[in-house]
This record gives sequence, C-alpha cells and structure tokens, in this order.
Amino acid sequence: MEQTVLDRLQQRIGYRFASTKLLGEALTHRSAAHQRRTGKRSGKNQTKGAGSNERLEFIGDRVLGLLMAEWLLERYPDEQEGALGSRHAHLVSRTALAQVAQELGLPEALDVAEHEDKAGIRGTANVLADALEAILGALYLDGGLEPPRKLVRQWWGSAIIAQARPPKDPKTALQEWVLARGLALPAYEVISADGPSHAPCFVVEVHAAGMVGEGEAGSKRAAESAAAANLLERFNTAPGAGRT
Repeated sequence: MEQTVLDRLQQRIGYRFASTKLLGEALTHRSAAHQRRTGKRSGKNQTKGAGSNERLEFIGDRVLGLLMAEWLLERYPDEQEGALGSRHAHLVSRTALAQVAQELGLPEALDVAEHEDKAGIRGTANVLADALEAILGALYLDGGLEPPRKLVRQWWGSAIIAQARPPKDPKTALQEWVLARGLALPAYEVISADGPSHAPCFVVEVHAAGMVGEGEAGSKRAAESAAAANLLERFNTAPGAGRT
C-alpha cells in the first residue's frame, strides 16, 4: 500500500501510529489476505481470515460500543436505558459506520483482492463498517482509549447532534407502520448465517405489505433491524408512500 495513502488517512484520523503494521492490518480485507496466501504453503493451523482485519474488527466493535455509551451518558444525563439504547444502536449501526468510513476516505485506503476491487467491494457498507471498527481496534491497541475516543467524538459529532430525540428502533417503527394500515405483522426470515465464529454474518429478509427488505449484520437481531430499516426506506420511496 502506498505510504501517501496511509499518511493521508492518519492525517484525517489525527493520529500517527507507532505501529504502521497495525494500521496496515486494519485496512486488509480478507480477500487480500487470502490472495497473498494463494500458492503459498500454509501451516495446518492456518484459518480463514488470517492476516486480515477481522481480529481488529472484533475488538474495535467493543471499543466503539464502550466509547459511544460513555459519550451518551455524558450528553444525556437524564435519559434512561431505553432511550440511550436506541441512540446507541443507531450510532453504531452499519449505516452510520459506513458513512463515517466514507468521510474518512477509507475506500481508497482499503487493501482488497483485485477481483473484489473490480466488483466494487470498496464501496459496500459492510466492508467499510468492518474496516472502521478495525481502525478503532488498531487505535486502541496502539495508543489506548484516548485515540479512538478522539476519532469517535470528532467524526460522529454531526450524527449525535442530529439526534434531537432518541431514534425509534426500525423493527418497532415497521410494526407500527403496518398496524396503522391494518396489515399483517412483519415476518422475518434468516436467509444465511456464515462467517467465522468471532465475526459471524447474518442475512435476514423481512416481508410486509407485499414487499421485502433485506439486512446484513453480525447478529440476527441487528440483521433484522437492518432489514426493517431497508423495508421502511423502500416504503418511503415507493409510489403512494405518503398514503395511509
């Protein structure tokens, strides 16, 4: 990876890594790690995803959850768990993460296999969200909690300010939408569940009002929420969406 790309990214993050190896690992998609191993003799304990950003993503997810919870407690001292949980879920969602990743310039910095690059994987929400979590994990391992805390409070600032009220959970919002129209309750279906044990990937479909929404996430619950959000967005953009 070109050093200028890494330099630009570190400048935007506002942190200079002591271990650039950590930063490089955080930006390595599993396709690139696999491509490097192709044709090479691997040890018997070699596992899928080895050398990629998946381990850093694992810890980065926990770092983000902690730092966002800390910030919300400070910002909303009078709110209780329900409202705080709703805000938190929205701010750490795949959609929110992908948006921040785009603003940081992660697409150009990602190390992906050539065939995946041609397929446009750099711009997909899940890949960008995973990479951003890996960056947060790398920041924590390289410099403790303060570097990722600084990144979170700088790059999520507009998103947290936009939350005048706690956002409604997409599953709840979808249920209220169909009930208000006298329709049957949404039906959720797990389409696939794969990935390594430390980074599973669930794909869920939700059916309601004759339409289908799809969501993908690291847990069944989060995938259901993403599917509900996707279907609500489709309702909002469908012809006659404003009619009850």
